[in-house]
Amino acid sequence: MHKKVYICSTEHRKTMVIDARIDELLTNLKPITLDEMKDIRLMNRTDTKFVTNKENLARLLELAQGKYYAQFNEGSKIANYMTTYWDTENHKFYLEHHNGRAPRQKVRVRTYMDSDVTFLEIKTKNNHGRTKKKRVEVPSQQITGEGGNEEFLQERVHLGLSDIHPTVRNQFHRITLVNYEKTERLTIDYDVSFHNMETGRSADVGQLVIIELKRDGNVFSPVLDMLRQLRIKPSGFSKYCIGSVMTNDRLKQNNFRERMVTFTKLSGKHIQN
Repeated sequence: MHKKVYICSTEHRKTMVIDARIDELLTNLKPITLDEMKDIRLMNRTDTKFVTNKENLARLLELAQGKYYAQFNEGSKIANYMTTYWDTENHKFYLEHHNGRAPRQKVRVRTYMDSDVTFLEIKTKNNHGRTKKKRVEVPSQQITGEGGNEEFLQERVHLGLSDIHPTVRNQFHRITLVNYEKTERLTIDYDVSFHNMETGRSADVGQLVIIELKRDGNVFSPVLDMLRQLRIKPSGFSKYCIGSVMTNDRLKQNNFRERMVTFTKLSGKHIQN
């Protein structure tokens, strides 16, 4: 009888070590509950995104010790998300972003997998770079015209369910940090994977990590100093657009090509078409 031999690559072992380190550092951060998070109202909110990798995320969590809480929900400090983006036949929402148009919108259905709650959401980014989100709870990812969903879409994007269809679905893990002064939130997304409903293709971003800083105006931000120390610079990252680029080579992509080269270097794997 032959025994099976499983070979663990050096890269896989390295990933396991980093993941274990991230879990350990999260355990050491003080918890903050969702109820406590409700007290944090960022009245003049500004959002800034950063893109890095898991190795730098571990370093960031080391620097955050004693300065940040980690959101604790459903027994864990790591949340699991699933999001499906909807678009028109000619990919109106994707092209608005690709072409740098503002204001622009996206339609998505997001499931908070740990609590099994799902929302139909409309994201609108205005001419000043501010993003507003409107949402309504729905029973599942398979949205229908029942429950006012048709009216919700018509009112906000002037399109109905017959005009749009599911295009790209993603899944990812999210860590949420809050500074002790409660003037900012930091969402950290990683292990992002995509499946394209139009092409049938799947992809993932490897070691890539997407950080979004949400803070109250221009108040002092402890994490900005940490990010500078780690040489992590601001960088736009749309999960819908990047997932579309990675899984549908028929789409117009020229404005994302330079960014994809940078993301490939950070991720440790080839993530371009």
